[in-house]
Amino acid sequence: MKVNQTILKEFILVGFSLYPHLQRFLFVAFFVLYLLTLAGNLAILGLTWVDRSLHTPMYLFLRALSFSETCYTLTIIPKMLADLLTENRSISVMGCGLQMYFFLGLGGTNCIILTLMGYDRFLAICNPLRYPLLITNTVCGHLVIFAWLGGFLVSVTETALVFEGSFCNPNLIQHFFCHMLAVVRLSCLESNLTELIVTMISVSGLLGTFLLIIITYVFILSTVFRIPSAEGKQKAFSTCASHLTVVIIHFGFAAIAYLMPESSGKDDMLIAIPYTVITPFLSPLIFSLRNRDMKNAFRKLLAKRSF
Repeated sequence: MKVNQTILKEFILVGFSLYPHLQRFLFVAFFVLYLLTLAGNLAILGLTWVDRSLHTPMYLFLRALSFSETCYTLTIIPKMLADLLTENRSISVMGCGLQMYFFLGLGGTNCIILTLMGYDRFLAICNPLRYPLLITNTVCGHLVIFAWLGGFLVSVTETALVFEGSFCNPNLIQHFFCHMLAVVRLSCLESNLTELIVTMISVSGLLGTFLLIIITYVFILSTVFRIPSAEGKQKAFSTCASHLTVVIIHFGFAAIAYLMPESSGKDDMLIAIPYTVITPFLSPLIFSLRNRDMKNAFRKLLAKRSF
């Protein structure tokens, strides 16, 4: 048992107060990135809704991912921006639990949706004749619901484990949001076992979804290399390029965060910036700029407006 067992009603997010001279610069940088992230995801949501040529399973999954990532950033970045402008960085214990629950749930949902997008590409390339029968818009809807249920099932388990006991002073969370490992270290109970369990759950989820994506791409590559024409190969690769790029960035940054050995609070915060700010910014950018159908839909929309 830890010594000071005062029942806490709120936490203090230490955040970027460790860098007082950089806070204005960080606010401007994160605010601009956040606006661009919102604009990118809203553009994808709008285009895939308005353009009927994008009412296909692949773009239904993309729309679901954009919506999930928009919610994901909403759980973290507005509070982080507010804390950069004020000295009061407190958050209630209940608010901290809710932030953690939605952050973990939406992060898990993103991983599952990316896995489903890989499965969709696998069926489209490896089973093109049966693809329209196997993946319909209704099936996609059910798979997206499954992704949300799976992500939040893991989230409620981890959040319940972290908040099952009371917390001890000091109530300082060495992070800019209610990061699972930063919060569990404040528990009055011996936290090493809980920390190990929640870390193993997160790592298992990340590795499990990533391995499934790798398996789908092994089959995709074996099929593509059997295509006789260079044009056919290029067309097949082009449908997967943006998804594969996002997968590498998403799982790469997440792996750095969870697989690195234990570090200090400063290091934890710096490691968290890529998967809380940079990845959500890059994802809509890659899916829109590296996707011919999205660019064509945008051009058509601009042409209609100018007409």
